[in-house]
Amino acid sequence: MILLTDDLRDLLLANGRQRDVDHVPVVKFFDPLGAGTWLATELDADNDTLFGLADLGFGCPELGSFSLSELTSVRLPFGMGIERDILFEAAFPLSVYAEAARQAGSIVESERLLTISAAPLRGGH
Repeated sequence: MILLTDDLRDLLLANGRQRDVDHVPVVKFFDPLGAGTWLATELDADNDTLFGLADLGFGCPELGSFSLSELTSVRLPFGMGIERDILFEAAFPLSVYAEAARQAGSIVESERLLTISAAPLRGGH
C-alpha cells in the first residue's frame, strides 16, 4: 500500500509550513498485526519527517516526529507492512487526540471514546 498519496503529501507539507498551529491529523497509519498507531499532521520539506502522535502500544502515546521511510520499511509476517487507514477522518485538532490518548493509554481507545463523546454533538445517540 502507498502510505501517502500526492494529495495527502501536499496537505502534510502545507501544514508543515504553518508552525505553531494545532492541526487536525491528515492521516492515520497502523500496524495491522499489532498495536502501533500514528496520527500525522505535518511533513517536513525533507519529505520524510512526519510530526504527530505516535503510539507503539506501551500505554504512553507521545507527540513527536517519526520517519515515513521507517514506517514504509517495516516488514511484518505474511508479507504485511504498516498501512494507512483509508477510512480515517479526523474530527479534532491533534491536541485533543493527544490528551484523550494520554488519558486512555492508547490512540485506538481514545478514538473510540472521542467518537462516543462526540456523537450527541453530531446528532447521533
